[in-house]
Amino acid sequence: MRYKITIEYDGTNLLGWQKQDEGVSVQYYLEEAIKGFSHQDVDVFGAGRTDAGVHALAQVAHFDLVTPMDLFHLREAFNARLRILEAPVSVLEIEEVSDDFHARFSAKGRGYIYRLLNRRAPTVLLKDRVWCVGYPLDVEKMQEGAKYLLGHHDFTSFRGAGCQALSPMKTLDKLEIVQQADEIDFIVEARSFLYHQVRNMVGTLKCVGDGKFEPSDVKTILEAKDRAVAGPTAPACGLYLSKVMY
Repeated sequence: MRYKITIEYDGTNLLGWQKQDEGVSVQYYLEEAIKGFSHQDVDVFGAGRTDAGVHALAQVAHFDLVTPMDLFHLREAFNARLRILEAPVSVLEIEEVSDDFHARFSAKGRGYIYRLLNRRAPTVLLKDRVWCVGYPLDVEKMQEGAKYLLGHHDFTSFRGAGCQALSPMKTLDKLEIVQQADEIDFIVEARSFLYHQVRNMVGTLKCVGDGKFEPSDVKTILEAKDRAVAGPTAPACGLYLSKVMY
């Protein structure tokens, strides 16, 4: 039986989604949890490979079990084993899916939220959860600059080193910038993203907000197809995988 799970996790002390030779990851914890309650060595496939320090509100993954379990007790067993492992991971939902479902390849889109705290005072409660910027940012200018990134483009200027995508061409369906009190959220959706694309876009738009770039410079940076001309990579701590669409 194939199962689809929706999970949340705190990526602060994780190496990201994917298993590594040393250290712990989301995939590692999930596979260890399954082995603990089912005594089966199972591969867990995720919808997206989040980086070290990146969080998830609704990551999706799938796996197969030889011996089926009812959904309630499967979720209970999962979370019980994760607590024993002291994993910063929680299984929110489980459902049975067909054998042709694949968490990554069946996905039609992904959504991210990047959280930026814009205030002078440092944060205590949101430590490792947001990017703290201690000087004023112009949200309207950032919103203006963001419009140039919507649509189908060559995103080489926002492509991280080591990106394994075959093409830099991507279609950005949504990029909204919303301010609520001291927090500025960047809400981003696309079918797929380049490595570090969201964090590089946020870093560039932050430079628009602080006056280093003008909004129209975003268009120039995009058309340059040169990572060196764009802004810095925003810290991983502010990024959340918020949804996967099927």
